[in-house]
Amino acid sequence: MGTDDITDVWDRVTGTQPGPGLWLIIATGVLACAVVALRAPWRLARNAITIAHEGGHGLTALVTGRQLDGIRLHSDTSGLTVSRGKPTGVGMVLTAAAGYPAPSLLGLGGAWLLAAGHITALLWGATALLLALLVMVRNAYGVLSVVVTGAAFLLVSWLTPAEVQALFAYAVVWFLLLGGVRPVFELQRKRRTGEAPDSDADQLYRLTNVPPLGWLLLFHAVTLCSLIGGGSRLLGL
Repeated sequence: MGTDDITDVWDRVTGTQPGPGLWLIIATGVLACAVVALRAPWRLARNAITIAHEGGHGLTALVTGRQLDGIRLHSDTSGLTVSRGKPTGVGMVLTAAAGYPAPSLLGLGGAWLLAAGHITALLWGATALLLALLVMVRNAYGVLSVVVTGAAFLLVSWLTPAEVQALFAYAVVWFLLLGGVRPVFELQRKRRTGEAPDSDADQLYRLTNVPPLGWLLLFHAVTLCSLIGGGSRLLGL
């Protein structure tokens, strides 16, 4: 790759690209809402939310100085992130708390990039994050999930026209914003029926003595505020 090619790539990543019209932005939001609301597509698409969830745990573990041992993603859309370090303290609390807000916060950041016209930067940034995550995945299904997701971003960003890239990027960000909300309600239901005795909220309770309901309220607040703020950015409000 010559200097001119490198310059061209850099200009694509740092430059701005036109977004779709408002009605197409609304259409991608409606599509993402349908994927999240309907049971069959949600069961498949939820894997992407799990990737973001476990990635949030993993990134926070590294940022807070913990040693990340690995990440596992399972076919039932559950996941597990294992890190080493002090079993208590701020680092452990932040790591445990990072999972549920992560998809929504990624969506909020993506909405900011799209509102600024940085569509290519979003697609390539997502590909880079998935590549970094792939290094830490420790099971075959997890590797397959991350590779397929990363390949989708890579193929769209390289092989499709700008209009398709814009629609794909908006659909992804809408999905993160909307898809980040549903797992918190699912967690609340599972805890009520006794299906999640060792959830993130319960682990945080043992670490901080703050009741699980308090952590659920925090997760709800972050995901719903991210949806409102990110959605407003996407719609230009």
